[in-house]
Amino acid sequence: MNQQSNNLIPAIIQHAETNQVLMLGYMNDESLAKTKADGKVTFYSRSKQRLWTKGETSGNFLHVVSIQEDCDQDTYLIKVMPKGATCHTGAYTCFGEKDASGFLYELQGVIQSRKSNPDDQSYTASLFAKGTKKIAQKVGEEATEVILEAMDGKKDLLIEESSDLLYHFLVLLADQGLKLEDVESKLMERHLKK
Repeated sequence: MNQQSNNLIPAIIQHAETNQVLMLGYMNDESLAKTKADGKVTFYSRSKQRLWTKGETSGNFLHVVSIQEDCDQDTYLIKVMPKGATCHTGAYTCFGEKDASGFLYELQGVIQSRKSNPDDQSYTASLFAKGTKKIAQKVGEEATEVILEAMDGKKDLLIEESSDLLYHFLVLLADQGLKLEDVESKLMERHLKK
């Protein structure tokens, strides 16, 4: 690797599945070694003047899938599976972009807000008020409707019912004190075992 100013190399962080650019950080030899050893992206923070593992405070880690150098050996491309929002502002990317998974995180935040600050006019808050049994029942009902629409081959209705299922599933996770990231982590763990 060629040496850059202050021995820092730019590292482009890209979602391993969607190829969306999530952020840019800087690495030195020590942060690269830690990233490889831990499987979580660690940068050298220019503002903190120390190694900084993305997610060390928020829990929104960047799990490494691959690390590549560019043709001049002066930039890294690190493909990751992010756990949660990438940007410190809570945005999906540091560039303000969203994709479908980014919106699911946004929706998850809204659902959590309805749980923490109930509103009499909110359907979500009313589900939390009815308790786990009612929420789980709604997930089951929506799953059945997804199956029926898939068997009938009605794609528009399948999308509608799938949306309802995902929404109620997120409510159930929140009810149980869990997040979408917990499910993603388990799926990634299974994938990496293959």
